[in-house]
Amino acid sequence: MTPSPRSPDRLDPRRWYVLGAVALAIFLGTIDGSIVNVALPTFVDEFETTFAAVQWIVLAYLLTQATLVLGIGRLGDIIGKKRIFTTGFAVFTVGSVLAGLSPSIGWLIAARVVQGVGSAMIFALGFAIVADAFDARERGRALGINGTAVSAGIITGPIVGGLILEAVDWRWIFFVNLPIGILGILAAIRFVPRDHPEGGQRFDFAGAAAFFVTTAAFLSSLPIGQDLGFGHPAVVGGFLAAAVGLIVFVSIERTVDDPMLDLALFKIRTVTAGLVAGFTVFVSISGLLLILPFYLTDALGYGPRDVGLLLAAIPASLGIVSPIAGALSDRLGTRPVRAAGLAILLTGLAAAFVTLTTGTSVTTFIATGLVIGVGIGVFQSPNNAAVLGESPRERLGVVSGALTVTRLSGSMTGVAVLGTVWAAVTTRAAGGTPAASAPPEALVTGLHAAVAVAAILVAIGLATVVTAWHRDVGAGTVAVSTGSPGVRPPGRGTDRRRPRS
Repeated sequence: MTPSPRSPDRLDPRRWYVLGAVALAIFLGTIDGSIVNVALPTFVDEFETTFAAVQWIVLAYLLTQATLVLGIGRLGDIIGKKRIFTTGFAVFTVGSVLAGLSPSIGWLIAARVVQGVGSAMIFALGFAIVADAFDARERGRALGINGTAVSAGIITGPIVGGLILEAVDWRWIFFVNLPIGILGILAAIRFVPRDHPEGGQRFDFAGAAAFFVTTAAFLSSLPIGQDLGFGHPAVVGGFLAAAVGLIVFVSIERTVDDPMLDLALFKIRTVTAGLVAGFTVFVSISGLLLILPFYLTDALGYGPRDVGLLLAAIPASLGIVSPIAGALSDRLGTRPVRAAGLAILLTGLAAAFVTLTTGTSVTTFIATGLVIGVGIGVFQSPNNAAVLGESPRERLGVVSGALTVTRLSGSMTGVAVLGTVWAAVTTRAAGGTPAASAPPEALVTGLHAAVAVAAILVAIGLATVVTAWHRDVGAGTVAVSTGSPGVRPPGRGTDRRRPRS
């Protein structure tokens, strides 16, 4: 094996501080996504509005991230990651203050858009900055620690939100971001190294606009489809607009000299398999996390506090296992570890299908949740390491953005699709009674249907990863391993692979 040109003594000795700054940013963005959910009923009363209206406090944040993150990632490749990442911290902090000062629901939604812009700048480049700071022997563990930051945000958000709402005014769920944001800005300025992108690159404005329209049309149609039905003309029109936008986007990327998303990246099997598998995992888990609270509350009779504690089993085990899995992938390689993670997750979903009934005990539910969380944790950080590790360094920003798009689009798709499956099957099993009022037996029937769909999707992800792995082995090739992200772009006609040494 060719030795790495980046030997340990040439690594930035501050790389762990870089990781700390990025992990703090990811924690801040994640906690803000989950802390707001707890306050939605409060917003209904405070602004004297409807639940449908306050949902856009969440959706505006997610849609802004999803539509901008890929373009921001590419912009980071062109003008420098540190500049955009640090600015993102500042924009997010300003948006938090504006949200806390909101006098109306419209103002709050607008402030959440500002937060979403800052969060997109953070998430688009955070993983790329970490991947660039660590070589192949440490990258998996570092990205695993980032996974722990995500899990900590998911767990902490509802807890902190509940405590704030009980003790002080709701505005403090946003003001609490101010000291964390200031600390993050200072850490990013001090520790994130300034990068020097290759000159002469141009930003693909046409491709960015086409991607924005495509993503916005698709993702905004999902919650509307849940309310009006996926056959409603407005929803069908949104999906058609997304399909046309995708065709236009691909056409632009195939013809421009400097595309926003180089489609040749998808010729790298590990990158394509990682994005596909990641999408299936986020669809499955996000949908189930929407449904499980109804199961625990209406079928098993638990109160809100107990529901929150029971659901914490999944992100808690994910956060604990993620850095361990990352370190393991540094030793064994990413392919076998991420495949094992998907297999564990599939086992957990199979267990959920069998064990989640109207008489499930606390021990059984927690055990099932732990298996599911372990599966996600074993998969996620090696998958991120694989995708980023085999991408060219000058495209790390856009690939990091693609990983975030996969997470966001998968999450919103999962909520819409699995939520619709659950509601439809539950209603049918209850003889036409709406899902929210259905008896426990019908709720369990709907849950089993959603779990089955989730398991099928994860199985597709596993098959994609294993197929890519076997094709690489069968071809006797491995990705260029330089101890750093790829050293040259996979441009058209470029073969980034070499015989196994």
